[in-house]
Amino acid sequence: MKISSKIKIFSLVSALFWFSGFSALAQMATDRQPYAAGKFYTADSSQLVKNLAFLFGEAENHHPGKVLAVISPHAGYVYSGETAATAYKQLDPEKDYDNIFLIGSSHTLHFEGASVYAAGDYITPLGEVQVNRELAQQLIDKNKNISFVEQAHTTEHSLENQLPFLQYYLKKPFRIVPIIIGNSDTRQLKSIAKSLKPYLNNNNLFVISSDFSHYPLYRDAQKADSTTAKGILSNDPDTFQKAIKENAAQHYPGLVTSACGQTSILTLLYMTQEMPGVSYVPLQYTNSGDVSFGDKSRVVGYFALALTQKTKDTEDFLTEDDKKQLLHIARQTIEEYLAHQQIPEEDESKLSDNLKVHSGAFVTLNKFGSLRGCIGRFIADEPLYKVVQQMAIAAATQDYRFTTVTPKELKNIDIEISVLTPLKKINSIDEIQLGRDGIYIIKGNKGGTFLPQVADETGWTKTEFLGHCARDKAGIGWDGWKDADIYTYQAIVFSEEEFE
Repeated sequence: MKISSKIKIFSLVSALFWFSGFSALAQMATDRQPYAAGKFYTADSSQLVKNLAFLFGEAENHHPGKVLAVISPHAGYVYSGETAATAYKQLDPEKDYDNIFLIGSSHTLHFEGASVYAAGDYITPLGEVQVNRELAQQLIDKNKNISFVEQAHTTEHSLENQLPFLQYYLKKPFRIVPIIIGNSDTRQLKSIAKSLKPYLNNNNLFVISSDFSHYPLYRDAQKADSTTAKGILSNDPDTFQKAIKENAAQHYPGLVTSACGQTSILTLLYMTQEMPGVSYVPLQYTNSGDVSFGDKSRVVGYFALALTQKTKDTEDFLTEDDKKQLLHIARQTIEEYLAHQQIPEEDESKLSDNLKVHSGAFVTLNKFGSLRGCIGRFIADEPLYKVVQQMAIAAATQDYRFTTVTPKELKNIDIEISVLTPLKKINSIDEIQLGRDGIYIIKGNKGGTFLPQVADETGWTKTEFLGHCARDKAGIGWDGWKDADIYTYQAIVFSEEEFE
């Protein structure tokens, strides 16, 4: 055979290979074998089951509602396992998912866009996890920023570490779509999010794999991770990125990143920022310094969060009995605390699921129609009834505008509770509806709020409502709201007076 003929044959074969695209590559590749087993968790299947049983036994179900996605850590199970189990325990173990999308940010390889594993299945010590290769290939074919880079998956632990939790906890077979993000180009992340968003619904589950702060001091990690979490809870990509920059500006010793899965979290936020009726719920925070052998001088943070979808109207969220019980809990808590400096224990088995949902709340104390104390919290990492207990104590003893409530005057005080919906960032004050919306204004490290009922009580115009909040509550001047971030929220407001 002549050399020219050999060249022609080689060129033909090459052309056939490239024109066949990634489908041919997928046929040539093999199952993705375990890499993290024996490093981040035990490779012994029977011991792994025992370990998972223990971790899920320690985890709590916070009953957050309909879960569309979770953010879960991926460190060694001895460090972050309980927090990861807490994320997964919010799921219905009997649910039959069409697909579970696993998204992580590459720790070992930099490449353009994202890589979806399209060549085989994922293997763990608990067995084979089927990859929806057909859907993976569709994503590759339809988006130039999504490809298959096998090396990106081979030694990447962030997705594999999530699988044993799913294999242990879910009772129905499931298929995964494993995605590794290779860089931080926001244009590419938005493009990837656009391709994935149609699948973000009740038929599928999204798992975002990420640890939080890496290597600061224990106390600094708590501060940085709280800032990062607040950025996520805002459901606003810009606010999340500002939170990351704010952490960097603090120059915490040892901090190298606020979240190793930052690009994966950002991709999810690009999907959810304009979705109606969704909110992020904090579930559990820990860091590596919390374990008995952890080094508090150099820690890694772990946060479990859930993306939930609202299933019923705000006004239907609490029943009349729920409201009465919360008011009873608030009064009983104040009485017990003023008398003995103790918070009474509540039997959760006797509380409705509504009172166990994580939700912010304000407690207001009124005496003969005048304010006697008011303190609240927007973001809650605890059940609603516990938030009410803590805010009731704070309103009675920690409102700097008033002296501490005495046991004798408590009989003359009416307790009012405002249960809050998640904060929503607005782009125009035209979105504010007086009487319906509370406002939270934040500028730099200063912030202040007015509950929705303040507008009705004062009769202020919208400009007055904003001006008084900016000047009197946030301390940024009457016109400070004009270049500040403004959030709205609604409140379910009820008091003892209406049940007398």
